[in-house]
Amino acid sequence: MTAAPGPAMFGTESSLSMFLNTLTPKFYVALTGTSSLISGLILIFEWWYFRKYGTSFIEQVSVSHLRPLLGGVDSSSPSNSNASNGEADSSRQSVSECKVWRNPLNLFRGAEYNRYTWVTGREPLTYYDMNLSAQDHQTFFTCDSDHLRPADAIMQKAWRERNPQARISAAHEALELEDCATAYILLAEEEATTIMEAERLFKQALKAGEGCYRRSQQLQHHGTQYEAQHRRDTNVLVYIKRRLAMCSRKLGRTREAVKMMRDLCVFQLMKEFPLLSMFNIHENLLESLLELQNYADVQAVLAKYDDISLPKSATICYTAALLKARAVSDKFSPEAASRRGLSTAEMNAVEAIHRAVEFNPHVPKYLLEMKSLILPPEHILKRGDSEAIAYAFFHLQHWKRVEGALNLLHCTWEGTFRMIPYPLEKGHLFYPYPICTETADRELLPTVFHEVSVYPKKELPFFILFTAGLCSFTAMLALLTHQFPELMGVFAKAFLSTLFAPLNFIMEKVESILPSSLWHQLTRI
Repeated sequence: MTAAPGPAMFGTESSLSMFLNTLTPKFYVALTGTSSLISGLILIFEWWYFRKYGTSFIEQVSVSHLRPLLGGVDSSSPSNSNASNGEADSSRQSVSECKVWRNPLNLFRGAEYNRYTWVTGREPLTYYDMNLSAQDHQTFFTCDSDHLRPADAIMQKAWRERNPQARISAAHEALELEDCATAYILLAEEEATTIMEAERLFKQALKAGEGCYRRSQQLQHHGTQYEAQHRRDTNVLVYIKRRLAMCSRKLGRTREAVKMMRDLCVFQLMKEFPLLSMFNIHENLLESLLELQNYADVQAVLAKYDDISLPKSATICYTAALLKARAVSDKFSPEAASRRGLSTAEMNAVEAIHRAVEFNPHVPKYLLEMKSLILPPEHILKRGDSEAIAYAFFHLQHWKRVEGALNLLHCTWEGTFRMIPYPLEKGHLFYPYPICTETADRELLPTVFHEVSVYPKKELPFFILFTAGLCSFTAMLALLTHQFPELMGVFAKAFLSTLFAPLNFIMEKVESILPSSLWHQLTRI
C-alpha cells in the first residue's frame, strides 16, 4: 500500500506553480534578452582571442587550470628556446615571399613533357611557366655582344620566339653558320624525343661551349664587353654539364652523374660562377646519392648546405627528416610509443619531420599517396604545392626504400600544425608561410586537371561554435517572447513544469519509501 504524499510535497508544488503564475511576459523578454547579450559578448571575446592566439580562451583555461586539479598533465608546453630560435631565424630571412625558382630537376621538354602531351593530350606546362623559362634562357644564354657573332645573333632572336617550331628552325639555321653551343642546347631540350638523343646533342654542345669558354676566358679582362661574353659562355658551359649529368642519371649511370655534379659543386665553391646557386646543383647531387643509398655522403652534403644563411628547400628539409627517420623507422610502432614514450632518436626523427612539414606542408600528401602526382613544372615556388610536386616526383621512391619511413611520417606529420603559433605571421622554426603562395601556384600548375593544394586552415574551436549557437538561440527566444508574449509564457511554464517533473517524481518515490514522520523531520531540518 502506497503512502499518501506528505504536506511538504504539496507545499513545494503549490509554491512552484504560484511562482510560475506570477512571472509576466516582460520577465521572459528580459531573461532571454540578457542571456542573448551575455552569450554574444562571450562569442565576441572568444573570436577575438582565437584570431589573436589561435585557441579558445575557455578551452585554454580548462586545460591550464582545471586539468591539473583533476590530475591531468599539462602537455601543451612547447620549447620556448625553439620558438625564440625560430623568431631569430625568421628575422635573418630576407627572402621574397613569392620568389619563383627554377626547378633543379626539371624535365626535358622534347623527351619528357612533349611525350606526355602526345600520349594524354594534356599540356603539362602553363604559359606562365614557359614564359619564365624563356626569360631564364635569355638571361643565361645571351649578352650584349651577340651581334658580333652571326649564329649568336640568330639564337638571341630564337630564345625570344614563342612558337616552338620557329625556335627549332632558328637553331638549325644557326648551326649551318657555325658550331653554336646554344643552338645545340635548344635542340637537345625541345627537339630530341629521347634522353639518349638529348645527351648526344648536349655532348656536341659541350665541345662547342668549351672552345668558346677558353677563348673568352683569355679576353675577359680586355673590357666590359668581353667580360659579359665570358660570363655568358660560363653560364652556357655550366648549364650543359648539369644537363649532361642529369642525362646520365636518367640513363642509369648514377655514379657518373654524381662525379659530374660534384665537379660542378666544386666549381661553385671556387666562385667562378655566381649564378650557380640558382641551379641548386646540390639538390641534384642529393637525389643521385640517395639513389645509390650512400647515406653518409648525403649527410655530408646536408651538413654543408642545411645552413641558416642559405635558402631552405623541401629537398633539404625532407632529406634531413628521412635520414633521421631511417635510424628508427624499421622498429617504430605508434602503440608501443604511446605506452613507453618516445626515445631520444625517435624524438629527433619526429622533430625533423615537424620541421620539414612546417617548411612545406603539402609534401606529405604526395609521399603518402593521398594526392595524385603530376609532372613537375619547370619553375617552383618554395613552400608551395609546385615545390611539393617536384620533390615527391623524384624522392617518393627513396622514402619507399627506407623501411617504415612512410609509416612514421603518416603517424606524426599532422602533429606539426598543433605546434605552429597562430596567426601564421608569427612563424615557428621558419619565416612565416607566405600568403600569396596559392595564387602563384595556380599560375605555375595546370589547374585544368590538378587541384592545387592549399595550406591547412585551423578549425574553429568547439566553444566558439557553442557560444555562437547559444547567442542565436537566446536572441530568437527574446524576439519571439517580445512578439508573442502570452503564447511564449505558456510555453515557458510548460517547459519549466516538464523540467521539474523528474524532480517531483523522485520526491514522490522517496515519500512512498520513507515513513511520513521521518520525511516530516527531514523537511523541518
